[in-house]
Amino acid sequence: MAVAWIGNREALIERAAAHAASLLSSSRCPVFSFDTDIDGTRAAIALAERAGAAYDHADGAALARETALFTDKGAMTVAPGETRRRADVVVIVGEIPRIHHGLVGELDGTVPDLSTGNQRAFFVVGPNGMSVPPLNGGRKATQLSCGQASLAATLAALRAQYKGQRTSQPVSNFNDFAKALAAAHFPVFLFSGHAAEGLALEMLQGLIADLNRKSRASGLHLPANENGWGSTLASAWMTGFPLRTGFARGFPEFDPWRCDVARMIAAGEADLHLRISATTAQPKEKKRRIALIALTKTQEPVAGAAVTIAIGEAGVDHDAVVYSSRTGSLRSIDAQAASQLPSAATIIRLIATHAFAEALPC
Repeated sequence: MAVAWIGNREALIERAAAHAASLLSSSRCPVFSFDTDIDGTRAAIALAERAGAAYDHADGAALARETALFTDKGAMTVAPGETRRRADVVVIVGEIPRIHHGLVGELDGTVPDLSTGNQRAFFVVGPNGMSVPPLNGGRKATQLSCGQASLAATLAALRAQYKGQRTSQPVSNFNDFAKALAAAHFPVFLFSGHAAEGLALEMLQGLIADLNRKSRASGLHLPANENGWGSTLASAWMTGFPLRTGFARGFPEFDPWRCDVARMIAAGEADLHLRISATTAQPKEKKRRIALIALTKTQEPVAGAAVTIAIGEAGVDHDAVVYSSRTGSLRSIDAQAASQLPSAATIIRLIATHAFAEALPC
């Protein structure tokens, strides 16, 4: 089975990696986007440093909103384990990714040690008709909404009503929410940048801060993408900055606008795109003067790519270390169906050995 291509022609992995290295070496403005495990992220960032590239997540918009919350505003958050043990009121803020629906079901099926009853109270904040994680036994979370108003507007109204101020449109079921808060020992708000704009995330933190003036409350961050948040943490410990960092001037510079890889490609600033993702679909690039190197799990060359190399999926084809939102930390996972496909880190290091005199650090 072919695992590497130069253009549309099959090639040995060594030759494909060497060709990718030559493209990278001749590039004046390379950009990297990736959706990979911790080892793949570390290798990609190390290569970006050597190549003077900017890097971002393959679907970086939602992660950028979450990152901005912590870098610009700050947040009061709690660990998932503490939420399971303590939270007696759970508030789901906006739509959260489907990968976290299991956690919501787990919270619904357990009883916190601070609860005065035999179950948690669930509320959901957002416009009518939004997607809500299912609860056990057909139970439904109480909706807090201002009709079809945006999430940010609903949170603003909720915060205003909590402080006794008038609003142009009251929040539905606010009295039930106020009673639950008055009796609660530890309410926790579940949030994600998946469908929430930056203003909504900031408004939520303002509401949590208001609640902590009289009692206590916190938020549980559920990342829009677990691999992406793991990459954010890896980037922070390697460079001091999150994703959307670049090495164009020989040292790491964090700029969430300038190093937005999707924007750089659309604006024609980049001349080479290294895309690393075994799971995220490869986008159809518009015809531009940009070379594409695609590292993905595939059985055929990616359309329009100068180089395509097949890689394995973390936790499926090979063992990996990934971020887990269930624990709020990194964890190791075993391969579900180990294969001969190389990992992203292996191919990135192979490209680096052809492009530079020294191998990447371990």
